[in-house]
Amino acid sequence: MMRKEEYRERREHIYRPLREAGIFTWDYLYEEEYALADIHLIPSALRHEIAAATAQLGRIFQRVVPVLQQADDRLLHELGIPEEAWGAVRLRSKLSYPTVIGRFDFAQTLEGLKMLEFNSDTPTGIVEAFYVNEHLCRYYGVKNPNQGHEHDLHQAFQQAVEEYKKANIPTEHVVFSSLDWHEEDAGTTRYLLENSGLEGRFVPLADLRVWQDRLYAKVGEELIPVDLLYRLHALEKLAAEQDEEGYPTGAHVLDLIARRRLTVINPPTGFLMQTKALQALIWSLHEEGQFWSEEEHAIIDAYMLPTYFENRFAGSTAYVTKPIFGREGGGVTLYSQEGETIARDMEQEYWEQPMIYQQLVKLPQVSVHTLKGRYEGHLLWGSFLLGGKPSAIIARVGGKITSNLSYYLPIGLIPNE
Repeated sequence: MMRKEEYRERREHIYRPLREAGIFTWDYLYEEEYALADIHLIPSALRHEIAAATAQLGRIFQRVVPVLQQADDRLLHELGIPEEAWGAVRLRSKLSYPTVIGRFDFAQTLEGLKMLEFNSDTPTGIVEAFYVNEHLCRYYGVKNPNQGHEHDLHQAFQQAVEEYKKANIPTEHVVFSSLDWHEEDAGTTRYLLENSGLEGRFVPLADLRVWQDRLYAKVGEELIPVDLLYRLHALEKLAAEQDEEGYPTGAHVLDLIARRRLTVINPPTGFLMQTKALQALIWSLHEEGQFWSEEEHAIIDAYMLPTYFENRFAGSTAYVTKPIFGREGGGVTLYSQEGETIARDMEQEYWEQPMIYQQLVKLPQVSVHTLKGRYEGHLLWGSFLLGGKPSAIIARVGGKITSNLSYYLPIGLIPNE
């Protein structure tokens, strides 16, 4: 059993160099420990299984996107896509995949991996998976399951820009943007800019301007036109944004995207896949034996959970309700078979959104060292999909609902397996 003071010293030894380098400065979040100085070792078989599930589910979601783009307004409304974004999500992407950076979240169950959601619009945990995990593995002298995947970030951005150039889409003026006061978002965005290999600059969201039917970045006293925008900013939030005078700037930006006067990463098709209502649609088609090939039905059956627009679980099995655009466990409630509340998110966000109903699966429990002592938490796996290919993975440990206060848990491979 490691003493608290010993753990504290080890943690500071591990994370201080990362803070001083300015690459990973949010090992504490909301004045609480976020990044653990512990490490969780996994078999290579699990690593391969996560990669296989990620690749196969990526093809499922990619297959359904063109169908959604051709659907009428009623289906987009049912999926929760804001009307301001309909033109943008119907825009045929010039990329050969619908999102540049996505992250599937998995539960490891007795029946195998089960996907809980697809963060295909604005995923985070990127610096932790692609950079920090290597640092921890070197410290503990174990093999990094994410070894070599940092190059995937560079490749994904470069491939996207090459495909845009081949389609004669302007990419000269590149901006990476997020909330500059949000340490995690700004740090993640700057890290992606550095690893993208693109000639661009970081500009806070507050310094973006819509003027003369273009998007501009305010740099000092100069306005620079933006051709290609990486934005760590959810499109459903953008759709509702107005300036101080009430002008719908967000809707105007989405219209610029729809008319190809602005290109964004992730593309709007990434947002189209973000809605959890799409999981209900995919499952409905699977359950009815429609649309999918025999192989695709097998993938859905293996890795997805029964998900519906209405409650079909009460009295038969435990279930969970989730807002269609919720993040970090926001607005989530877990129910028993009898409909009694097992756990409920206590934050204020996302409760006004439409909900989906999904079969509840238990996350496995792990014991980890923390600044507060030993902690028995529930383990959630994240697996990144970059340019349509499986990439790095990340582990989070928290309560029955994985929230923004859950721990980041570094991972390594079991030696000499």
